[in-house]
Amino acid sequence: MTERKHNFSAGPCTLPVEVLQQAQQQFVDYQGAGMALIEMSHRGEHFQAVASEASALAMEIFQAPEEFQVLFLQAGATLQFSMIPMNLLHPGEKGAYVNSGAWSQGAIADGALHGEVYTAWDGADHHYTRMPADRELALQDNTRYLHITTNETIGGVRFAEFPQVEMPLIGDMSSDYMSRPIPWSRFDLVYGGAQKNLGPAGLAVVFIRKAVLENSNRNIGKYLRYDIHAAHASMFNTPPVFPIYLFGEVLKWMKKQGGLSAMQRNAEQKSSMLYAAIEQSDGYYTCPVEPACRSHMNVVFRLPNAELEQQFLTQSHAAGMVNLKGHRSVGGCRASIYNAMPLAGVTALTEFMAEFQANNR
Repeated sequence: MTERKHNFSAGPCTLPVEVLQQAQQQFVDYQGAGMALIEMSHRGEHFQAVASEASALAMEIFQAPEEFQVLFLQAGATLQFSMIPMNLLHPGEKGAYVNSGAWSQGAIADGALHGEVYTAWDGADHHYTRMPADRELALQDNTRYLHITTNETIGGVRFAEFPQVEMPLIGDMSSDYMSRPIPWSRFDLVYGGAQKNLGPAGLAVVFIRKAVLENSNRNIGKYLRYDIHAAHASMFNTPPVFPIYLFGEVLKWMKKQGGLSAMQRNAEQKSSMLYAAIEQSDGYYTCPVEPACRSHMNVVFRLPNAELEQQFLTQSHAAGMVNLKGHRSVGGCRASIYNAMPLAGVTALTEFMAEFQANNR
């Protein structure tokens, strides 16, 4: 096998090698069936077993209580920007949103097309370098939910502590999905695309409180209704078969590693190494995010000037570290260190950072 790169892409994410190898072995002939899984009926015994196991593992590993049901939907997290207000907001109710960066802005814009929404806190006033404290949230009467993006992939800012408010939370967890436990009692719905931490693109994983399904809006297209997907165990239409299969294999890998506590511990270790390299560089590398709100998944940093940043990206790529360029909207550098990023990748990056600084003062 060709030597693998250290892939710091923000999405699609790096995946465990053993999961990829397992998929390779099973791809053409799945468990002796004489055909690939993606050629089989999604209602056949093979895929039904795959989907059931993935669902059970998702509930187990994320420590979701029985009051929730997990759904496998298409179109990643972006479709959920619309499905949430369409299903949850009834006449006279409002949706509150925290504007913490690019992805929350997308949720706000789409939400406004389907219901009455407002911004409870605007990170633009702080250049999107931190998250709000509970006391800063300006919540209005008749608010059905508070929507938060728990980790902003582009800006590298996260909620270190989840808000405690007098209404249910909705959490877009796309880029820190299953990397830490959450207080389920505060949430009505948690969602995210799988491609940033849990598998390939094409799958949205939605955890929804069962009580919410009982009072969700029925006056929308069938595919857009959570209650229909729940009633059909995510088999209302042909689901994204291969992403669900690979998602399940990633979950098995996570369980072998020690589950959610191990993912959280590893994330803290890897991100601490990178932030230490930044802080110990005497200002050569800088991170604009306030320390208490720095992401454990997406570490953003700048060099003294754009020319040095380009040199850094070119030379790191040549050294086997790819996709370190920051998002086009903000520039700079970004290292995405999701669950499957090995410690060796972060070690290689921090060593390269020190070497680059020594050679380019």
